[in-house]
Amino acid sequence: MALTAPTHPDALLRRTQLAAALTDLGYPLAPATLATMVSRGGGPPFRLFGRIPLYRWADALLWAERRLTEPRSSSSEADIRPAKPQGTSSP
Repeated sequence: MALTAPTHPDALLRRTQLAAALTDLGYPLAPATLATMVSRGGGPPFRLFGRIPLYRWADALLWAERRLTEPRSSSSEADIRPAKPQGTSSP
């Protein structure tokens, strides 16, 4: 299976190309999810060429990498919060 990830960081990708490239790298993402994120926010930055959203490869890859959590050994680790230093107040 050939990887579809671009080699140039400034490559501009359409939605289906971006979803395929990120999925090939282990960040599973559907084109429909990107479409939803365009209207609701939270997705990678994009530019419009007419009515077509284009995603710069380096920006989209950075966005995907930032969505990863730190390594965990158990699903319950997400519930652990670091203790607040003494003398601080809650907002």
